[in-house]
Amino acid sequence: MKIIRRKADLRELTETWRRAGESIGVVPTMGALHAGHLSLVDAAREGTDRVIVTLFVNPRQFNSPQDLENYPRTEESDAAKLMPYGIDVLYIPEPEEIYPEGFATTISITGLTEGLCGATRPGHFDGVATVVAKLLLQTDADRAYFGEKDYQQLQVVRRLATDLDLKTRIIGCPTIREEDGLAMSSRNLRLDAAARDTAPAIRRVLTDTAHAIECGIAVPAALAAAREALAAAGMGEIDYLDLRGDPDLQLMTEANRPARLFIAIWLDGVRLIDNLPVPATQPISTDRPVQPA
Repeated sequence: MKIIRRKADLRELTETWRRAGESIGVVPTMGALHAGHLSLVDAAREGTDRVIVTLFVNPRQFNSPQDLENYPRTEESDAAKLMPYGIDVLYIPEPEEIYPEGFATTISITGLTEGLCGATRPGHFDGVATVVAKLLLQTDADRAYFGEKDYQQLQVVRRLATDLDLKTRIIGCPTIREEDGLAMSSRNLRLDAAARDTAPAIRRVLTDTAHAIECGIAVPAALAAAREALAAAGMGEIDYLDLRGDPDLQLMTEANRPARLFIAIWLDGVRLIDNLPVPATQPISTDRPVQPA
């Protein structure tokens, strides 16, 4: 595994792969790697000849300077975790490789970014779209791998690649969870022991709510019950708890087509997100009377 910090050095290497007819996969990360990231690396190894993992804490996608300052930087341990996976390059660009002096371009995507994290984190997805576009171009990737935990981000990146005619195919991979159901996240490292014990309530409540909606409970009532259950479990302020269409992310009040439940919630000063699919509910047929049991 080579560690590369300059885009010129990376391009020189990728050009040799291209001449050999090899395909390139990339896993973009901000570091603090966990099993969720490593599952993306596995998928990339299976799907492409060469694999690049990027590590760049992107300042343009943080709304809070404190959040940026507190984000874990674990370059040495990240490199050690990747060693057994046989990747080709760990790309750790210096800030000036991404945002050189005079940099004045921002990519904005409408529609998909107007709710959920886009509503509570203004400018966040502009930062995501801009840095992802740069990383896809710098790595010359045929495929890029993103986790479904950040489902809105996944849809934004897919829109980005389609709208800008990028050659990179965006691959979504399932959310990886701890044994107690908590979605793996670099932010989980910031939870104290008591908060970590509380956090699995997120998945439990989402699962119960999805089941309730599938069983025909009205969406507003199901979401209200979920809010009460989260409060009773000791969770903090809710940024959002929505049912959204899949994949357009339009707000839904009826489960009449494939959808997902989305949540962003605070716990111990840490903002946690998760989502679960909700199939379209099937109306009871009225073609014939229901026979009593």
